[in-house]
Amino acid sequence: MALSFPRRLCILKGIYPHEPKHKKKVNKGSTAPRTFYLIKDIKFLLHEPIVHKFREYKVFVRKLRKAYGKSEWNAVQRLKDNKPGYKLDHIVKERYPTFIDALRDVDDALSMCFLFATFPRTGKCHVQTIQLCRRLTVEFLNYVIASRALRKVFLSIKGIYYQAEVMGQLVTWITPYAFSHNHPTDVDYRVMATFTEFYTTLLGFVNFRLYQSLNLHYPPKIEGSPSVKQKPEEEELYALDSESYLEKLSALSASLARVVAPSPEEEEAQVDEFPVEGESAEEEDARKKEQEALEKQRKLFEGLRFFLNREVPREPLAFVIRYVVMGRCFGGEVSWDRSVCIGATYDVTDPKITHQIVDRPGLEQQVIGRYYLQPQWVFDSVNAKLCLPVGDYFPGVALPPHLSPFVSEKEGDYIPPEKLKLLALQRGDNPGEESESGEEEEEGEGATESEEEEEEEEEDSEKEDEGRLKKMEAQRSQSKSLPVKVTAGKVLKEDKERLAQEEQSEEKRLAIMMMKKREKYLYQKIMFGKRRKIREVNKLAEKRKAHDAAVKSEKKKGKKARRE
Repeated sequence: MALSFPRRLCILKGIYPHEPKHKKKVNKGSTAPRTFYLIKDIKFLLHEPIVHKFREYKVFVRKLRKAYGKSEWNAVQRLKDNKPGYKLDHIVKERYPTFIDALRDVDDALSMCFLFATFPRTGKCHVQTIQLCRRLTVEFLNYVIASRALRKVFLSIKGIYYQAEVMGQLVTWITPYAFSHNHPTDVDYRVMATFTEFYTTLLGFVNFRLYQSLNLHYPPKIEGSPSVKQKPEEEELYALDSESYLEKLSALSASLARVVAPSPEEEEAQVDEFPVEGESAEEEDARKKEQEALEKQRKLFEGLRFFLNREVPREPLAFVIRYVVMGRCFGGEVSWDRSVCIGATYDVTDPKITHQIVDRPGLEQQVIGRYYLQPQWVFDSVNAKLCLPVGDYFPGVALPPHLSPFVSEKEGDYIPPEKLKLLALQRGDNPGEESESGEEEEEGEGATESEEEEEEEEEDSEKEDEGRLKKMEAQRSQSKSLPVKVTAGKVLKEDKERLAQEEQSEEKRLAIMMMKKREKYLYQKIMFGKRRKIREVNKLAEKRKAHDAAVKSEKKKGKKARRE
């Protein structure tokens, strides 16, 4: 049995709606769209203390409306001063008894808070909610940098997907692109605001606990360093005094202050490794390899110095680069133009810059000894856990496909050539040299292609003449009566492997025949799915082969045109 009920309290308490079997009967003959909940869930809400707060707020709104209608401004001010409030702390503790439970459900909270942080300050949402979401998300990004917890990054049409490993739990969230576009009007912002109200409380609890686990101040404090402190005159150009702290924190360029500064011995200390019970040698080797890969990823951009141009997305790039080059002391390994954002540590004229991230094909002035790369190189290198070759990411060059790190191919799946090349690079092979040598061989073959074709035609004509002569001689010999010859027979050897395969196939066929009707139907369904998967893999391979052949022919045409 189901009832309709105010959805705000159900959202906060984590109660999901229920779709009845006979919707028209439950809705008393009406076909109007309504949300229904189970009676047992509604009874669970009867003794919730926050219900009284909601009733007090309803009375407050009614009194305030009446005071405005009578123009009683003193009563309006008095009612606003005594506005009823409520907290959701007890609901968070009730829904998540342990901290690990909260971490497992923090994905949606992060995605919603990152979405609200990009909203413009219009009448759709409260300004305080937008500012709170911005502050909480910036705090979480700084924690990920400090703990070096980032694992994967993927640029999609919807936004940027991030995955971090927080206390052994994989947390995945999406951040929308910072585009200046109008938000849709056909969305119920009240429902989203109710979810955000609960998610901000949850994320506040999570951030506090995470900062405490790393011995960091909460609310976070920026580590004081004379090299990064700016003059008061420069700070006034960026933000007001009330907003300068959040702007510095959101720049993601400064280290966070700790409650107790760690000693150098603690930084260099290594954790002892103990064998896990029930773990095989192969699993232990795989775990060690994974740990070595993570350590290698953390030192990926070590010794490199980046500068971000004005046209590239500053925040995601600064977040990823700072995660990789993050150290105990203030780094300053990434910077940008001072007019873009507060927190720039060096200018574009710095001779120590090794990589400059640009997103424009033509650059008037280029510095010798500095790589100019497109932003995708940073994300692909982090996902591959190695610095990829820079030749494919120069300005104006067609970028290679951005492979998703969340896809793991199984046995029998189609693997694109770019993924195979990346796997070869991770193993330590150098597929670039092989491809270059292959291209040189192809060019050499192209030069003598016409001569080889002429020789092949001559050989084919000679073979045809020989075949005709042999046929004529065979016909003449058959026409003559020749004596019957007896030749010695050959002993046929039994192929044991082939016989074993035939026996297995025969047993399988008999087992299928002896199946019950329902089991046979399920088996045929499974086999049909496997065959369809194989067909799809073959189709993808054929498409890629045709695409590569077309690209190869275009390159040959271009080379011929250049020679002419």
